[in-house]
Amino acid sequence: MRIFSGIQPTGEKHLGNYIGAIRQYVEGQDRADPAIYCIVDLHAITVAFDPEELRKRLYDTTAILLASGLDPERCVLFRQSDVHEHTELCWLLAGVCAHGDLNRMHQFKEKSERQRELVSAGLFFYPVLQAADVLAYRADEVPVGEDQRQHIELMREIARRFNERFGEVLVVPEHRIPATGAKVMDLQEPERKMSTTVGADSGRVYLLDEPDAIRSKFGSAVTDSGREILRAPDKAGISNMIGILAVATDRSEQEVEAEFAEAGYGDFKKAVAEAVVEYLRPVREAYPAIREDEKNLERILATGAGRAREMASQTLGDVRAAMGVGVPPSG
Repeated sequence: MRIFSGIQPTGEKHLGNYIGAIRQYVEGQDRADPAIYCIVDLHAITVAFDPEELRKRLYDTTAILLASGLDPERCVLFRQSDVHEHTELCWLLAGVCAHGDLNRMHQFKEKSERQRELVSAGLFFYPVLQAADVLAYRADEVPVGEDQRQHIELMREIARRFNERFGEVLVVPEHRIPATGAKVMDLQEPERKMSTTVGADSGRVYLLDEPDAIRSKFGSAVTDSGREILRAPDKAGISNMIGILAVATDRSEQEVEAEFAEAGYGDFKKAVAEAVVEYLRPVREAYPAIREDEKNLERILATGAGRAREMASQTLGDVRAAMGVGVPPSG
């Protein structure tokens, strides 16, 4: 089985990124052959960006992934722009992607509303490149957060349409969304997911936050007027923290509710904070030394790109042949 997923090198990575995606990457190394993880810098240029900041954030993200437990000997880790097959396959797949499907993408609507100067065509076309990222590797599984469900359904539809028209060339992937913690919410606005770009810093927990900062953020987290520690539609803040504590302590949400049935909100928030401090400690401690060695980060990314290119070029060759593009295959 092949696993593929990509992560954007934008902003500091936060608890939502870690629970929704990064921890799945680490677990996937033991299940896949191979597990393929891509830092998608081409996706990052679909919105306003600074070139120097983009490169810095790419190294930051690579170091975060390695500090979290990705092992270049057990997975393929690379930079998207180093494997040109992604962009060519994107254009070829555009021929079987409907404009109407792209027009219905929730993330395009949300992100385009926040663009003050330019809503780029790249932002609109983003899901097709995302489909190419995955389909280039004939991946069977894509670990993602809940917010990516619609994009995965589109890439599945693109693969099906291609195969119906040109033959069984592409693998139709399945998404893997964690049962608990699939969508970590903002601590100050718990009706909205935790985000790098939207909301105040007090609403998101960064992976590199110091312990006291984590304690402060959970201490001031928005809850509700009740006292019960349980999941309910009108208890978004408490429901969010129950899910976070369940993941951080490797328990079920039901077990968390049972343990804190008699506790108050103050004690519960302290318990969540301490659990998250310990949960993120290995990443926080490993990161500085890894991030400092940029030559080694480049070596890891280059090696991963070479391995990725071998797989992607084979898929691209099969797609070109099936579509009648380029020099016909010999024999």
